[in-house]
Amino acid sequence: MLKDTGERVIPDQMKPSNGLLLEHLARYQFSLPFVTGRVLDLASGSGYGAQFIAKKKKEDISEVIGLDADEIAVRYARGRYFHPKVAYYCEDAADPELSKEYGTFDTIVSFETIEHIKEEKQFLFNLYQLLRPGGTLLLSTPFGKGRGVECGSPFHVHQLTVQEFYHLFNGYPYERVEFYFQHGVLIEPAREDRCYPLGIAVCKKKKS
Repeated sequence: MLKDTGERVIPDQMKPSNGLLLEHLARYQFSLPFVTGRVLDLASGSGYGAQFIAKKKKEDISEVIGLDADEIAVRYARGRYFHPKVAYYCEDAADPELSKEYGTFDTIVSFETIEHIKEEKQFLFNLYQLLRPGGTLLLSTPFGKGRGVECGSPFHVHQLTVQEFYHLFNGYPYERVEFYFQHGVLIEPAREDRCYPLGIAVCKKKKS
């Protein structure tokens, strides 16, 4: 049985009103207008998000690949969140061979992943390599005290500052990077009168 570590979202083990669950579902809901073609959910966890995308966008996608480093989570996802257009595999998000193994994607979502990964540069390079020209990446992360600073979560390497988040994609020739911010289920462009615990980047790769 898949266990709740305090970080993992397992809808069957949570109340529908659970704030963590609602926040994660809000991110997948937010992603839907951007989702098309071949889709990668990198760090797909229990699998609910990959299935959600497949159900909601079944006419616009060819398949969804869910990758996660936890073999138990992958087995759980295959059993609980099966969908004919979804496949789940056990992989390390920082593995430099990912693009060779899985090819490229029109849409990549990777929510609440980068804060868990020590090899940040390799992870970001993987995302760029996995994304087809013209494709869209959606990435989210919680904010904290910055790189190299311990944070309150034992599961996080560190948590980026807002400024570090803004500069996260420097050096990658994306055509456009837009930033959104989340407070509870609300996701919106930044407002000066609001403090946000989490950010979402939407990156469009150049077509050529």
